[in-house]
Amino acid sequence: MGLELPKYPEMEEDVVVNFTDSEIVSHVKDALTSVISGDSNSYNQLVGVMHHSKHLAADEVALLETTLKALAGAASCIEITLHDSLLSAIFSMSMWNYGPHVADALAELIVSLAISNGKYLDLCLGTLVSNFTPPPYFLDKLKLPHGIERKSQVLSRVHAAFKKIADYVPLAPLRLLTIVLQGMPTIYHKDRAIVIYVENMLKLESGEIGELVGSTMVMAVVDRLIELDVEIGWDAILQDDFSKGIFEMELEDVDDFVESAEPDIGEFRLSRKSLVGNSIAELLDNLLVLTFEHLESCERAGRLAKVFETLLQSFQITVMSAYKSKFTQFVIFYACALDPENCGMKFATMLADLFVQDSHPQPTRMSAVAYLASYLSRAKFLSASFISSMLKRLVDWCLEYCKTHNADINPNAHRVFYSGCQAIMYVLCFRMKVFMDVPRLKLQLLMPLEQILKHKLNPLKVCLPSVVEEFLRQAKAASLFTLCKTFIFDDLLESELSRAFGGLERLDTFFPFDPCLLKRCDSFIRPMFVFWSMVKPTYDDTYDDDNDDGSSDDDLIKDFVNENEDVMNDGVAKSFDEQSLDLDEFDCALKKMSITPKNSSSYKFGGRFQEPTRMPSRIRPSTSPESL
Repeated sequence: MGLELPKYPEMEEDVVVNFTDSEIVSHVKDALTSVISGDSNSYNQLVGVMHHSKHLAADEVALLETTLKALAGAASCIEITLHDSLLSAIFSMSMWNYGPHVADALAELIVSLAISNGKYLDLCLGTLVSNFTPPPYFLDKLKLPHGIERKSQVLSRVHAAFKKIADYVPLAPLRLLTIVLQGMPTIYHKDRAIVIYVENMLKLESGEIGELVGSTMVMAVVDRLIELDVEIGWDAILQDDFSKGIFEMELEDVDDFVESAEPDIGEFRLSRKSLVGNSIAELLDNLLVLTFEHLESCERAGRLAKVFETLLQSFQITVMSAYKSKFTQFVIFYACALDPENCGMKFATMLADLFVQDSHPQPTRMSAVAYLASYLSRAKFLSASFISSMLKRLVDWCLEYCKTHNADINPNAHRVFYSGCQAIMYVLCFRMKVFMDVPRLKLQLLMPLEQILKHKLNPLKVCLPSVVEEFLRQAKAASLFTLCKTFIFDDLLESELSRAFGGLERLDTFFPFDPCLLKRCDSFIRPMFVFWSMVKPTYDDTYDDDNDDGSSDDDLIKDFVNENEDVMNDGVAKSFDEQSLDLDEFDCALKKMSITPKNSSSYKFGGRFQEPTRMPSRIRPSTSPESL
């Protein structure tokens, strides 16, 4: 096929010459080799064409496209020592500046250079990675139709080029990993640049070379989420007066809401309002949503189980060790919600395994059981039978610990034991009503708990008073133990003991799956999440059998009894979401959600057990200010 080659700068004004493809390539090769003899005139013309980028006329676009294609055909003649200026011009070009035809020609040239000489591989891969993000002037156009179309054109060509290079250079994906990780924007870059860069990383994970680079991409994304997460200080979320409970702050914010007539009502309104304008929080929110959407695509493609293995590994390495993490853990929560029978069970089992195996460090085991307790309490998609099986593992371990440790209270020496006891009580604060109405569970799960709580180690005195109080209140209403007076202590200490077993990390106040305060992220999590307002405690007369409104735990109990004869070995059957938990109660969550206590320095159990109107706790969302 003949191509019409527009004039080079020194051609006569009216001269237009027709060349075949091979003739154009030959002409470019001559220009490249002429540098050796000292005649660099034609070579300089080639370099000049490469610098054409913006506001090109039609003939300039045609010239650039033709020249790029010819250079691709002559790639073997390009030498880094002789043609460094040409290479520099090529590798500084951005596909975002050109239409589809020039972008195709540029991608073809980059692929040709990469496979023609190993010396150019890193430069070519780096050029393609630099096209992950548009030039600064183009960032504002990404939401416009033209910008969306250009983004699709560029990124499809970039990832197709990766595949072509990998086909010819087997080591290319390994080199690409290093280049992508090194080029990742910092958290202080413009948020849109970071989001689109991460989008490309996830595209690599799900692409044709994902088998080689996918797991590293996922782990790198989680690492970046954690970096952003810990940058959000608690002063950006909470009021300065930590003696105020979240419930009180929510009531104050109700007034603000009424006055301002804002349309959005949800949990922790004041906290969300406090995050408005926080650029780091908004960036993290956007990245989490991007990750959620990627997990959804993995689930649709039948790849979620494989990606989840990487998430589990990343969770243990990165998330569990970040005690200040407030939001990143919801990535694995959402993955579990997408596949409860596989991912959901595997996550809980992994946490339980970490807790019961004494080969792990104490902080790891305590963090694991804190995650497990919060997960079992909050995940609406888990069945009662599976939750009970996980609780039984904790109860069995704690019971065995009691049999082998005939010692008195010592928060420092028995930190793991107290964390396990608190986890059990915390989950039962959310789930006790279900378990109490199933006789087999009451015998196999709740009765052994009595022996643990009566032990000389006395977890009721050491665990967080807010959790103990709510647990005892529900246990008393349910007549759980034969001698309730055994658990009434005149000298019950305040929170000094819980702080002692919690350690410097304050793992006694770590409940990582408390409600998510990021607005977009919460919209994904909310339908799968158990809020405190949805819990039917044993002492709540509103939900007795005579006044059943169809949203109590009665249906859950019936379903549970019918699931399987051996409830402890049953899998995930019906989830809490399928068992008539009333989603309309989200609107009243403000009044009943808070499990945040008053200042524990003024909190004390008396000789008479006092019944509060709501579950008290000093627990802040995800962790507590004291731990920071």
